Amino acid sequence: MASLLGETLFEISGQGPAPLKDYFHFAITKSQVIWSWWKISLRSDCRNTPPGQLRESHEDFLEDNRLQNQVAMVFGPYILQYAKNLCQGHYDYIVRLPNALLFNIMAHLDLEDISAVSRTCRRFRELCNSEEFWEQTVRKHCDTVTPTVEALAEEVGWRTIFFTNKLQLQMQISRRKQKENQPCEDKNEPSSSSVPLE
Repeated sequence: MASLLGETLFEISGQGPAPLKDYFHFAITKSQVIWSWWKISLRSDCRNTPPGQLRESHEDFLEDNRLQNQVAMVFGPYILQYAKNLCQGHYDYIVRLPNALLFNIMAHLDLEDISAVSRTCRRFRELCNSEEFWEQTVRKHCDTVTPTVEALAEEVGWRTIFFTNKLQLQMQISRRKQKENQPCEDKNEPSSSSVPLE
């Protein structure tokens, strides 16, 4: 599992909350936490301020309340908690798995679960919205995929193909229900199609 971990475990960049205009970069590697900042100000006394960087070990970051407060202020409490988990050795291996393996796992999930998975992180959102995933899903749910369907999928996308098929099925079901709910014609009364035209 350790081979799944790259040198950089996590990184994020962004501007500080208003009224700050400063720009920040936060990175966690296997051995250290790196906090970088760029002072952005219209004031003349701050214009020539050089960028700053602070490097700490994981252990030092876990004890540095000042830096933790800055991370929480700029990126929010969830990012801070995630960073603390990484520094404590609680790695999220599943998002580091190869795409082929994740697609194989996702093939066993229901569509409702796929929707939930896509909301967990950017990587899963990209995977769940990828053409490769939706092609796999169409091929799994359809007995055969004709070359005509493949050509259409290249034009409109596999996700559109998948949901178009589902919508057509729903329309057929609703038409059938409407026919079942219509009152039956009286057997003694001739239907309009059986009345001879004179």
